[in-house]
Amino acid sequence: MSPPIRHYLQFNDFTADEYAYLFERAAVIKRKFKAYEKYHPLADRTLALIFEKASTRTRVSFEAGMYQLGGSVVHLTTGDSQLGRAEPIEDSAKVISRMVDAVMIRTFGQDKIETFAAHSRVPVINGLTNEFHPCQILADIFTYIEHRGSIAGRTVAWVGDGNNMANTWLQAAEILGFTVHVSTPSGYGIDEAVANVRSGAGYKVFKNPEDACRGADLVTTDVWTSMGYEAENEERRKAFADWRVDADLMKVARPDALFMHCLPAHRGEEVDADVIDGPQSVVWDEAENRMHVQKALLEFLLRGRVD
Repeated sequence: MSPPIRHYLQFNDFTADEYAYLFERAAVIKRKFKAYEKYHPLADRTLALIFEKASTRTRVSFEAGMYQLGGSVVHLTTGDSQLGRAEPIEDSAKVISRMVDAVMIRTFGQDKIETFAAHSRVPVINGLTNEFHPCQILADIFTYIEHRGSIAGRTVAWVGDGNNMANTWLQAAEILGFTVHVSTPSGYGIDEAVANVRSGAGYKVFKNPEDACRGADLVTTDVWTSMGYEAENEERRKAFADWRVDADLMKVARPDALFMHCLPAHRGEEVDADVIDGPQSVVWDEAENRMHVQKALLEFLLRGRVD
């Protein structure tokens, strides 16, 4: 009897032990890539990429990564598939999953990806939803490990919107044993029910972003207006004016604190240029590492643990 299909729809889907394995594999796969060593564990496998939300990093990282693993990619958007028309998600899932070996979906509501996965015969990966962004946090934590070692026992300061990134950081903190200091403007906080946190013990909320950053090992943020919320842009610019990551916020963090941003970034809004382009910023490593952790994830979902 074949093992049950594993999906990666939110950070809670894996255990701490499985994450330790994934980070080890990502390091191995990245070393092979840097050494121009051919590594094709997914030869003859096909990944479908389904986009309802536009993307740069998600598309390039998954597409290039799958090719580097010896596989191939089918790229779909709602404009050139039945997903944007009348066909039920259940039917699309049943058809697409009979023709490919894995599916990555970048969409709006988490309910869509959950429904697709429930009717898929192959692994489904969350490339981003309104509620969660697990592949990005996977890359962020791998990047932290590369630069500073284990994230266990560390403090991550989240400054800005209580969005999909913040929700996923909270799940990661509970599983991997670190703390998130959250500071958001009033009305833009984290909803524990949406974030699907188990105990709430992994994070603390601060009204003042300076207090959230004090003593932090990592300071991270995101755009003030996420995709799908553009109508709120002007209102958000006013509400978030005091939640810009600048040199003063970085000064109250630990001297060796890192800065991360999932990109794209708006310099002068959620982060000052001298921070994102400064010596504590690891955003370019972070962006590249999306590809390497996703290769480890694809290998794990399609082949299981590899010696």
